[in-house]
Amino acid sequence: MSGTDTTTPGTLIPGGGITVRLVKHPRPDVRYPATVVADDGVRVTVRAPWAGAAVRDFGFVRFESGDVFTEHYWRNRWYAIKEVRSASGALKGWYCDITRPTEVEPDTLVVTDLDLDLWVSADRTSVLRLDEDEFLESGLTERDPTAAGRAREALDELERLVREGGFDALLAGSTAAARDGRG
Repeated sequence: MSGTDTTTPGTLIPGGGITVRLVKHPRPDVRYPATVVADDGVRVTVRAPWAGAAVRDFGFVRFESGDVFTEHYWRNRWYAIKEVRSASGALKGWYCDITRPTEVEPDTLVVTDLDLDLWVSADRTSVLRLDEDEFLESGLTERDPTAAGRAREALDELERLVREGGFDALLAGSTAAARDGRG
């Protein structure tokens, strides 16, 4: 079943299937199936089971079979936010990828990962900046200094939203409140 809405070009139909293609330059792309939850023309929300073949233990969280990710992608923001729940439905937290704005192709969300991440625990007591070493090693700063600057700004913005308010409003879709740091 196609997830693309033919009445409004570029928007996705809730309940439709879509492939998420995570571009991880220079590593191979990661592709996995997801179900469209919502698309308002700016933000696309999909749901997908943990796509990894095995348990991935980061030390601060474990991703494992049965985990469900509700993933929020923006066409105009430099990040994606993935709510992570266990098979029983318990909230583990949010894994935030710093990315270029998401592109929608027929039946595919194209997400270009920029190697910076933020983890937010379910109780919000732990907010961790991740993979800054990978970001430096990626060479993005030399290849595309403008994108590297946008990536750092996006990481700072997400951390500020979590620590000062606005993260819930962002996830709820209140972009004005999130932008202003309210919520």
